[in-house]
Formats: sequence, structure tokens, C-alpha cells
Amino acid sequence: MSPEARRRALGRQARLWFSRLWPPLGFGALVLGGWEAGARWGGLDPMILPAPGEIIEQLRAGFGSGIYQAHLGVTLLQAMFGFVIAILAGVGVGALISASPLVERTLNPFLIAFEAMPKIAMAPLVIVWFGYGIWSKVVLAAAIAFFPVLVSTILGLRACDPGRLDVLHSLGASRAQVFRLVRLPSALPFIFSGINVAVVFVLLGSIVGEFIGARAGLGTLILAANENLETARVFSILGLLAALGMLLHFGVTALRHRLLFWAGPQGGPPTA
Repeated sequence: MSPEARRRALGRQARLWFSRLWPPLGFGALVLGGWEAGARWGGLDPMILPAPGEIIEQLRAGFGSGIYQAHLGVTLLQAMFGFVIAILAGVGVGALISASPLVERTLNPFLIAFEAMPKIAMAPLVIVWFGYGIWSKVVLAAAIAFFPVLVSTILGLRACDPGRLDVLHSLGASRAQVFRLVRLPSALPFIFSGINVAVVFVLLGSIVGEFIGARAGLGTLILAANENLETARVFSILGLLAALGMLLHFGVTALRHRLLFWAGPQGGPPTA
């Protein structure tokens, strides 16, 4: 590629990124500016809604002392363990259900009942069963993130093109070959849509577990700050969790585009 063509390509890429980023960045700047003005000069009670500057100062102090990094690592570790378990369980159970009507009739009522149970109501029991260590939070994170992966897997495996299946069946392909060559590749865009929802849910599960009982984690910092009426500190931790959730979401999206470049940007069901 010539230098001129490279410059044109870089220019197109820069314009594309700008067109994608300026609406959320502009809206965010407008909201933060109005928030700061209202907190500084509009008479907002800092105990109820602290100024963004105070929240940023709490973030700086938390990272400067090393407290946020240590507790963030615990929460993220729990969430990632739960994330892996949710993917393995969701894809595995979804493949079984899509492959066997008997398995579907057997498991469907129990899966619906499990999903209908509020996971926060299960949290005290999970703490009793698995203790105050990381595994109770891992179980809660996996339980909350399991269902989106399961549903997306079932939808994806059932959305396979019948014509491709007929071709493989006419060639005498086994069920394992049909699954590996046609069903699973066709389902991957759907599965990634479920994974993109699950990667945010695992943070919720981890924090819920930390609220009920934990020795470390961002949830314990939120509880401590709330008890001490440190509203700005609570907002700083919530902002950190929001940023982490966005990073995980965009990380999964980037991985999907890298692995499933052939599927296009809209493969699979809506993610939210």
C-alpha cells in the first residue's frame, strides 16, 4: 500500500471512530457538566448527590492507597470464574436440550423454576453452603449469568439452515459431525450474544454475594462507605463497576468480531 493510500485509509478509520464516539462522549460531557453545576451552585445536598469532582477525588484516593486495586481484583476473579462456569454450563445444557426432545421436556420445568427464583434470595443459602470465601460469589455469579447463555445456545442451535443439514445427512455424516461442522458454527453468533449479556451479569452476582457476606471485594467497600455516609466514595465504586462492565462488554464484542468475522455485525439475537 502506498503512503497516500495508507493516509486515506487511516483518515477513513479516524472518521469512523469519531462518528461512533462523539454522540456518547458529547452526551456524557453534557450530563457531567450539568451535574457538576447543579452540585456546586444548584444547592444539591452532597450527602445525596455529590459533585463529579468529589467522586473523581475519591477514585484517585482509592487507587492511590491501593485499596481499590486489591478489592477490584477479588471481585473480578470471582466474576471471571463464574463467567467461565456459566458459559460451560449454558452451552452444555443448551446443546443437550436442543439435541433431545426428551431432555428438553425433562429439564425445562426445572430450568424455568430456577430462573424464576430471585438470586438475591438464594444468596444467604449459598453463603451458608459455600462459606464466606470466593466460591459462594462464584456460584452466585454463575447462577445469574447461566440463563442468557443457555437461551442463546438453544436458539442458535435451532436456527441452523435446514438445507445444510440435509446435505450432510445425505452424505452420511454422523450427529457429532453435523454438530461440529454446521450446528455449532451457526449457533456461535447467538451464543456470543448471550455471553455479552452474561459478562455483565457476573459482576452483579459477585457484588450481591459480597453484600451478603464477604471478607473482600468492591461490595464490601460499598457497604463500609454506606455505613460511614461516604456517598462520594459509594459513587466512585459504582462508577468503577460501570467502567469495568463496559470494558468486559466491549472486550467480548471485539473478540466476537475477531473470531466470527464471517457472521457480520448483527448475527444472533439482540443482546439486551
